[in-house]
Amino acid sequence: MVVVTSSEEAPGMSGGKGTSRERYRSRVRAEIKEAALEQVGAGGAAALSLNAVARRLGLTGPALYKYFRGRDDLLTELVMDAYDGAAAAMRAACAGTAGLSPRERLHALAGAYRRWAVGSPHLYRLLADAPSPAHRPPEETVARARAVLGPFLGVLAHGRIWPAAEEMRAQLARWIERDAGVAGWVRAHAPDAADPAAALAGTVIAWSRLHGAVVLEVQGRFEGMGHDPATLLAVETESLADSMGLPA
Repeated sequence: MVVVTSSEEAPGMSGGKGTSRERYRSRVRAEIKEAALEQVGAGGAAALSLNAVARRLGLTGPALYKYFRGRDDLLTELVMDAYDGAAAAMRAACAGTAGLSPRERLHALAGAYRRWAVGSPHLYRLLADAPSPAHRPPEETVARARAVLGPFLGVLAHGRIWPAAEEMRAQLARWIERDAGVAGWVRAHAPDAADPAAALAGTVIAWSRLHGAVVLEVQGRFEGMGHDPATLLAVETESLADSMGLPA
């Protein structure tokens, strides 16, 4: 546990500079985030209190504000760290799907998404919760969120949109046309897609199904119902694969 005064100086560092001070600052920031995650895990994003974090670490309130500009700044970093963890899990899953069919790859990605969420429920709840009415995630956070879903674009580019989803495909095609960032994201993950809008529509639909099943599991809504949540996710995934005609 870090204990410092509001002057922010650690013992022996008042005249120091460079790497030793940077390492100390990095360590304190990491401990602040760890304490904040404990709060989030216990009560959700709404429970995050800078004063409580400061007390937990033996910091004064003014000292904590020298490491983070405020509650939203700390919350944003927690969200970005959570997205980074989820994206790493998805990249690892994607790397292990070489030689699999698109349908098999979709199941592998869906399973990895669920395992990360179930294994890190406090992080998943942080991403699922609306942090606060005043909180507005920066573009950097949006990019991290897209990194989680990127692998799905490459897989679902092998499918096609079915008639009931055609209007959604058309809406997302317009999004691609007007937003260069979205167009670049789709192109980066599905460079050979015959229909980028179809790949994006499939990815958004996959995300909605995955999130719906996983967040219910993480919240404990399935307890006592007698089914394996992994089975439900497999059903949802196979249904989407059938709808999009993914090769088996």
